[in-house]
Amino acid sequence: MRVAIVGNSGSGKSTLARKLATDAGTPTLDLDTVAWEPGKIAVARNIDDALADVRDFCSSADSWIVEGCYTRLIAEALRSGPLFLVLDPGPEQCASNCRSRPWERHKYSSKEEQDKHLAFLLQWVEEYYTRNDDMSLVAHKALYAGYDGPKQWLSTLNEVIQPVVETEQSNRTTGPATDGS
Repeated sequence: MRVAIVGNSGSGKSTLARKLATDAGTPTLDLDTVAWEPGKIAVARNIDDALADVRDFCSSADSWIVEGCYTRLIAEALRSGPLFLVLDPGPEQCASNCRSRPWERHKYSSKEEQDKHLAFLLQWVEEYYTRNDDMSLVAHKALYAGYDGPKQWLSTLNEVIQPVVETEQSNRTTGPATDGS
């Protein structure tokens, strides 16, 4: 199984990736781990280094899951022809998920430190629908429109768990297909 997942902060990307990885025993790459300097909040890595890390990860195994909000990094993973999922549950659900997010140890030294950034994160979630950068709805829509492999645009995680497994199994026997979008 090869799956690339993109969406707004709080859309459920990490939750879905963990579920699929646990069920299939598949390695997962959280793009936050290659997009940012380790241990430094909001210090971006060199994009060429981050892209190289994505390429290395995708070529290291036959089965993998890549998830994040970074269009350029997801585009690199799409070169391997995975199932491409866009999670778009809407701003209210994303904000709710952010408020109830467990401590992200790979990003913050404590839950308290993480909580100090919640107001910024909630603003970021809201602006996803109006900004025009690499991590925006506009960029994700363009990437989705240009991808000719198997893909699904989803508004809830419930729409995806079983269909992802079925789509991947079908692709192994019949080759990729698109949803017509």
